[in-house]
Amino acid sequence: MITMDMIGKVRRMKLRDKFSNSAIAKLTGLSRNTVKKWLKAPSSKAPKYSRESSEGKLTAFEETLEQALTADAHRPKHGRRTAKALFAQIQAQGYRGGYSAVTDFTRAWRELSGKAISKAFAVAVKEVVA
Repeated sequence: MITMDMIGKVRRMKLRDKFSNSAIAKLTGLSRNTVKKWLKAPSSKAPKYSRESSEGKLTAFEETLEQALTADAHRPKHGRRTAKALFAQIQAQGYRGGYSAVTDFTRAWRELSGKAISKAFAVAVKEVVA
């Protein structure tokens, strides 16, 4: 993560200590291009990188999974569908994503007992990605 402390350290090494860009890169573990970019940039604020949020492969099938999990919640534990069975069900409907996305979703849904899972899952995914 980029912090103002790190940018300040790079600027100090260049301006006060008179290190070269490549020497700063070696000492800090940063790329020479990053060092050069930070030294050229105005020092008012830390750089902010934004990542566009994109719709995941599972998003189209979340409603189907929620319905299945809600129906299964009223069944005895041995009668409920496993994540593997749910994965096979949505694969038959055209899901092309991975099994772990389905297990993560079902685990989160079961922990929250189905309350606002779509929003909580989306926030959790954004935190992991960011």
